[in-house]
Amino acid sequence: MNTRDWPIRAKLTALVVGPVTGLLALWIFATTLTFGPALDLLAARTLLYDLGRPGESVVAELQRERRLSVVQLAGDTALPALAEQRTRTDQAVAELRRRVDGEKLRDAADDLLDTRLDQLVSALDALPAGRGFIDSRKVDRAGAVGLYSGMIGSAFQAFSGMATLPDAELNREALALTALGRSRELLGQADALLAGAITAGRYAEGEHEQLVRTIENQRFLAENAVADLPTAERAGYQRLTEGEGFVRLRALQDTLVRARDLPAGLDVRAWETSYAAVSQGLRDFELRGADTLTERSVPMAVRILVRLAAAGVLGLLAIVVCVLVALRVGRSLDRRLTGVRTAALEMAEHRLPDVVARLRRGEEVDVAREAPELDHGGDEIGQVGRAFNEVRRTAVQAAVDEVTLRRGLNEVFLNIARRSQGLVHRQLALLDRLERRTEDPDELAGLFQVDHLATRLRRHAEDLVILAGAAPGRGWRNPVAAVDVVRGAISEVESYDRVDVGEVQPAGVLGRAVGDVIHLLAELIENATVFSPPGTRVDVTGRSVPGGYTIEITDRGLGMSPPALAEANRKLSRAPEFDPTDSARLGHFVVARLAARHGVRVELRPAVPGGTTAVVLVPSDLVTDEPALGPAPTDGAVGPDDRRMAKVTRLATVPRTRSARPGRDRPESAVLPLPAGRTSSVETPADGDGLPRRVRRRGPAARPRPVAVDNPAYRTPEEARRAMSALQAGTARGRRDGARRAAEPSSPEPSAAPDHPTATERDA
Repeated sequence: MNTRDWPIRAKLTALVVGPVTGLLALWIFATTLTFGPALDLLAARTLLYDLGRPGESVVAELQRERRLSVVQLAGDTALPALAEQRTRTDQAVAELRRRVDGEKLRDAADDLLDTRLDQLVSALDALPAGRGFIDSRKVDRAGAVGLYSGMIGSAFQAFSGMATLPDAELNREALALTALGRSRELLGQADALLAGAITAGRYAEGEHEQLVRTIENQRFLAENAVADLPTAERAGYQRLTEGEGFVRLRALQDTLVRARDLPAGLDVRAWETSYAAVSQGLRDFELRGADTLTERSVPMAVRILVRLAAAGVLGLLAIVVCVLVALRVGRSLDRRLTGVRTAALEMAEHRLPDVVARLRRGEEVDVAREAPELDHGGDEIGQVGRAFNEVRRTAVQAAVDEVTLRRGLNEVFLNIARRSQGLVHRQLALLDRLERRTEDPDELAGLFQVDHLATRLRRHAEDLVILAGAAPGRGWRNPVAAVDVVRGAISEVESYDRVDVGEVQPAGVLGRAVGDVIHLLAELIENATVFSPPGTRVDVTGRSVPGGYTIEITDRGLGMSPPALAEANRKLSRAPEFDPTDSARLGHFVVARLAARHGVRVELRPAVPGGTTAVVLVPSDLVTDEPALGPAPTDGAVGPDDRRMAKVTRLATVPRTRSARPGRDRPESAVLPLPAGRTSSVETPADGDGLPRRVRRRGPAARPRPVAVDNPAYRTPEEARRAMSALQAGTARGRRDGARRAAEPSSPEPSAAPDHPTATERDA
């Protein structure tokens, strides 16, 4: 048994428990050996009065009923005396059953006596059926004798179970009295056999041999039983056998044994008188012996209990002394060692985590105050306490240094992210100017692709801001339509051309959460495109549900295993601290941070028939009615609400179309999403928000850029006129709107607004 890792309290307890347990076991063993016999002696009175006396009465009544039953079977008519005797027998049996079923007798009886009591009750249960056989004469005289003798034998078996006294002399005397009772029972069997033969006028077949065996067994049992009696009781039995009735009965027994047939001159009256006197004398002798035995057992039990009390008190006193000494010796060690352990646990589980939490909140921490000196004495335990004091100070200082390092790392992340954001914003402004000056459609398409890459780069820079624990800079003042939020997220994904916007029910998102929701959706949509085959589509739908607005993003990839899905949902359900060692899925960390900021719930589910569905539940406090899109102002002015689409996405194609599966069966005019009013060859009418939309035509195959400008493709005059008119009208409208916005007073924007206007906003 390895005791090295046991706690000190357990080791000290083991040093005490071993000796004390041994002493206690010896004390209990000695007490049990003495206390058990004392209880047995005290229970002798209970057994005598609750089993011996009622059982003896049942035996006497059964013996009388047996004799009358044999006489009735020997004759031709029913005996009235038998019915009266059966009533007396039933009364005696009922009293015995009441005593046997009582808790007092059962508590005093041991297992052997319990078993024999159950056997006695079972034997008595057969009495009504046996009486029926006798009345219908289905048994002969020998069968009737056997029926009653079996019941009486069960009673004597129970009496023998009472003779389990701890004192050998008392137990031998009890067994001798039981044997005398058995000899009296054999005498009763002989009387029953003789009564039947006298009534019938002859012996039945085998009855004489049975009578002879019964008489011989009765004499043998009586002789052996008397030999075990004490001297006084043996002298009393000797006087009983010298009486006139006993002598006359023995002479009649000798006559019956010698004669093979029923003697003609047998004095029946003398037999009955002698049998009654001898049977009553033996019964009285047995009862007096049982009473004497019981009275002798009580003083003996008292003496045993007195000795037990003396030994028990001395043993218990020794145990108490041992325990007190052990407690006094071990209490000091246990208290001091427990103090060291408590201080260590408090530092590890409470004080040190609290220090780290306060440091992360930016609070100042005093190392000396958080790790005070603890005095545990000058011995070995005190030396351990002093060493632990140094360990505590070192741990607190290490926590301060670690949190300071992490704070510096976050500052580095944030500084790099802010610089990257500034550069990206300047790059986007430069791209806006280049897009404004470019007239060639193919060159403009390339600039838009660079614009899209810069938009994605801005999102990745915002990831660094989120990792550093700060908030991204983009924000909106007014609510934005849910479909525009979805489009804004799609525009920040590399494989945006694989994303299909399905049915998006009308709703609006409050401006303070638009930027974070766009970022959150962009991360999930990009995961869907990355972890699904290139040829598959990604579906995005939105609908209002109780408690908010749900946006579902479904890919057709291989999906995730149940353990991986559960682990991802666990991470998405809370905002964990950034762990640089767990960089495999930074997108999940960013999504969890953004979701926790606004109470958004994100859950990944298996898609049918394959793939994964990301379910985003925007809470109801962030959801409002979809902003209305009115007609363009007659004076040509463009207000803030007219520009909300431009503030959401840089790559929108058409405003707020909500077909069921628009990306699966695209019309011929559908193209790569590009900013409105830039690369179109056909101008469409203005939509409800007042922003014109141009759709670039795309033929069956991609048209290569002309290599030589000297060989232009042939166009009819009508085609050239339409193309130039459309280009001129769009360019003029864009410049006019830009000049108008530059002349208007700028409305104040929140601090979290984008750092520059988008190309779509300027050229709409």
